[in-house]
Amino acid sequence: MTRQPITLLPDTLRNQIAAGEVVERPASVLKELVENSLDAGATRIDVVIEGGGASVLQVTDDGQGIPAGELALAVTRHATSKLKTAADLFTVTSFGFRGEALPSIASVSHLLLTSRAREAAEAASLEVDQGVLKAEGPAALACGTRVEMRRLFSGTPARLKFLRSEATEAKRCQEALMRMALARPDVAFSLVSGGRELFRLPGGQDLAGRLARFWPPQVTEGLVKFRREKDGMTAHGLAGSPCHAQNRADRMFFYVNSRPVQDRLLMRAAREAYKGRLLSGEYPQLALFLELPPEEVDVNVHPAKTEVRFRDESAVFSLVRWALEPVAGSAALAEPGGGYAAAGASPAWGGAGASRPSAAPGGTSPWLGRGDESAPARLRAYASFLSPEAEREVPLPLTPPAPSVERFPSDRSGAAADQAAASLGAAAPRALQRENLEYLGQVADTYLVLRQGGAHGRLVIVDQHAAHERVILEGMRRARAAGHTQPLAVPLPLSLHPSEALRLEELAGELREVGYLLERDGDVLLLSGVPPTLATGRAVQHLREILAEQSDGLTSLWTLLSCKSAIKAGQPLATDEALALLEAWLDAPEREHCPHGRPVVASFGESELERLFKRT
Repeated sequence: MTRQPITLLPDTLRNQIAAGEVVERPASVLKELVENSLDAGATRIDVVIEGGGASVLQVTDDGQGIPAGELALAVTRHATSKLKTAADLFTVTSFGFRGEALPSIASVSHLLLTSRAREAAEAASLEVDQGVLKAEGPAALACGTRVEMRRLFSGTPARLKFLRSEATEAKRCQEALMRMALARPDVAFSLVSGGRELFRLPGGQDLAGRLARFWPPQVTEGLVKFRREKDGMTAHGLAGSPCHAQNRADRMFFYVNSRPVQDRLLMRAAREAYKGRLLSGEYPQLALFLELPPEEVDVNVHPAKTEVRFRDESAVFSLVRWALEPVAGSAALAEPGGGYAAAGASPAWGGAGASRPSAAPGGTSPWLGRGDESAPARLRAYASFLSPEAEREVPLPLTPPAPSVERFPSDRSGAAADQAAASLGAAAPRALQRENLEYLGQVADTYLVLRQGGAHGRLVIVDQHAAHERVILEGMRRARAAGHTQPLAVPLPLSLHPSEALRLEELAGELREVGYLLERDGDVLLLSGVPPTLATGRAVQHLREILAEQSDGLTSLWTLLSCKSAIKAGQPLATDEALALLEAWLDAPEREHCPHGRPVVASFGESELERLFKRT
């Protein structure tokens, strides 16, 4: 390989490389420009985007403005009014401070910068295209600044390919502005996308009022204020109780000195406060603000300033956990946005905290092989086999059970009941068709006991309700397009929050598949049909949870339906019934966990049993 000489990179290439650290997509451009507006003391910020922000992204504010003589410096690298000495790096109080945002944006787009300082008689502007100054001169503008970016990455098409669809990029812009708007409820914000106003927020709001614009009432009504102070640090904000948790972390917002951050330490501290009160994969709703002296936090560890480093991580962790523990321990909440509430009764089955599924790990079982996902017939057969109520309530195209298997009788004979309730010792072992398993019997009318691998094998215990839930859920997934519904005599009108209306547009087809008949009339949703296995009240509740993003769409609804239709704990099973359930469950993918995330099976080998009886 021939050695190449060391040379200085051209200025344009330097700026484009630097832009790669700051400008990832339109949302990162929006973030940088809005932060500059806030640092300029703006009380109103208006954002307009086209083409997801890649075609046009304009930010207008009423801040201090930039004098005409400093406009050229504003688009020059390492030029800033926010730092003077090296010591300032360790006491940063502004959002932007590196002097890289505007020149980086200008190097990968067409930028028009217009500004008028408060003491100036007129505004001035300059135009930069792909890092090259094209024009500058006087302009018309009220006091403040307007930055208009066009054709992002037009000069670097390789980076343009990595952008997502316009809708996705627009949503990311909306989320970025929302996070900053929550940190400054005293400032007015607006966002227009494709000529459509997505939101307009007045200044002077409190945090609860601003969150109510972005989160539906089902979420905001369950939020509680918290505040703790210790050693010059303060943790405050709004948080939801465990019974209002959801299965995604996208409503956990963290701020350090009003700066939106993504910090693992804060996330761990919040999760620790809720430990033991949430199912696996559940997350609380949370907007947490941490205020501490600037010298106690380093905000200069990431080019986009989304990560920070604390001088005393242990103290920060303890404060956040301490601040959230009273909220995490509350089972019921008082009034919206109120203080800590006294613990109340646990939510009823199927409530906001009980019916949400969590992610169930796949992969190979430690004691059984991977489930055979190519066995839909057996799954659909068994979805109706054990529960005649499920067959009547769940209108799925179920495959009839094999002729050799006796259908579960609606009126159990005495002999069958005696057999199902027989003691474990009296039950004769029955081999399954595979997996080298023998069924030994049922314990407490809830647990199915098996032996794997002969006399010296493993003891296996299966929760019959959890196993049946998994079987029914897989049957529903395979028959999801059935679209049966239960019509309502009179359509039920439901008011729509703006965020719910957006969610409805995304999920309208999926909701129809599971039996919802919906018609939109402005801000009102007319519900004329519900899934046939749900009472109207429960169907409305679950629809609200889906639209509020408190549950995961179809998966959450299937989970609820499978739980409703599955055999219950305490229900005796005849041997043939237990064997049919086990055979169907062995065919199910993700069989190690029920749809809620609870374990279905436990097993004990000889060594575990020896330790249990202290024989080692």
